[in-house]
Amino acid sequence: MKKLVITAAVAGLLAGSAFAQDANKQAGTAAGMAGGAAAGAVVGGPIGAGVGAVVGGALGAALTPPPPEVVTYVEQQPAPPSVVIQERIVVGKPIPSAVVLTPIPQNSRYAYAVVNDQRVIVEPQSRTVVRVIN
Repeated sequence: MKKLVITAAVAGLLAGSAFAQDANKQAGTAAGMAGGAAAGAVVGGPIGAGVGAVVGGALGAALTPPPPEVVTYVEQQPAPPSVVIQERIVVGKPIPSAVVLTPIPQNSRYAYAVVNDQRVIVEPQSRTVVRVIN
């Protein structure tokens, strides 16, 4: 049974990676896989890590990366004051509600903030990080 679950997890990982179409989507998949594997390992050991990586990879790949014009806009704007939080900023994870988001006028699907001295592009409805700009 364990071999079947591990084999299915590995197959899912390989299939998810093969279908990623661009760098941002691959980054979301990788971040989701890493986060899912770490969480799964804590809860379910090696089998949990495999299952967590598959689920996390799928969720990470589901994020819609911002178009280049949104990234350029955020890079060119004067930086609002940086908010310091204890949590690590991770693509695919929501940012705390205490962080004030600045809407992007040309594209209401995205907003941004400066958190821990990093510009972060998020989906404002879910507050999910879709891109971190260093």
